Amino acid sequence: MAEIDCKVPAVVAQSVSEKVGVVKATGSWWRVFVLGILAGVYIGFGGELSTMVTCDLDKYLGVGFAKFMGGSTFSVGLILVVIAGAELFTGNSLMMMSTLDKRVSMGRLLGRWGWVYLANFVGSMILVWIMYGSGLWKVGNLAVGAKALSIANAKVNLPWVEGFCRGIGCNWLVCLAVWMALSSRNVIGKIFAVYFPIMAFVASGFEHSVANMYFIPLGLYLKAKPAVVAAANLTGKLNNLTWGGFWINNEIPVTLGNIVGGAFFVGVFYWLAYCKGKVKVKAK
Repeated sequence: MAEIDCKVPAVVAQSVSEKVGVVKATGSWWRVFVLGILAGVYIGFGGELSTMVTCDLDKYLGVGFAKFMGGSTFSVGLILVVIAGAELFTGNSLMMMSTLDKRVSMGRLLGRWGWVYLANFVGSMILVWIMYGSGLWKVGNLAVGAKALSIANAKVNLPWVEGFCRGIGCNWLVCLAVWMALSSRNVIGKIFAVYFPIMAFVASGFEHSVANMYFIPLGLYLKAKPAVVAAANLTGKLNNLTWGGFWINNEIPVTLGNIVGGAFFVGVFYWLAYCKGKVKVKAK
């Protein structure tokens, strides 16, 4: 009998609980930090590419198609994380399954989440500095810089509850992307498993805490460029675009929403469906 092309959900759940989560929780702190930096850079690459491609696309092809293309290009970030290998805070929400199975303590889980979150921020800032220094925000007669600034400003002006709810929707889809990638037995399958949920979350307008570690700090740097501010038509409208606004207005509610979306709606629900009761499933 031919081997089925992907692992069934019960096998994925068992693998996440017994292997993936435990390895992530017990690996070298230094190795995890390095891989976390890479994940921050990779997600930033997705954000950078999305901004570049969509900077003026809506004027020609409409808002809906521009959002679709933004999501399609942004998916390269998680594809790099999954295929090349990196530690991403949002994807690591699935470690909750190992904690529910009592394989990883809650203290260890929270410690790893915090460590990876910090590493993701460091990686994101590295790419922010590179992109700002590259001058690529000048492309299209400052269209790219104006788009980047507009994205950042919109994010820090989200109402707290909206940011929280958008964070839930985002990481529900991100963790499903990781889940389906784990089910695939080949690279092409993993890429397609990642692409569709990530395209969906970006095109829908959901909020990703690690992506925002790139989007908003880049906007903070570009805020100091009067020509970019004028090109974005945001003169006198950037009061909330500060480091305080970044953390309080966006990063905190979005991060909490990401945890709920990934750890609870994916991790807890699939644990209840496939792991509670310790039923062992033979891999196929």
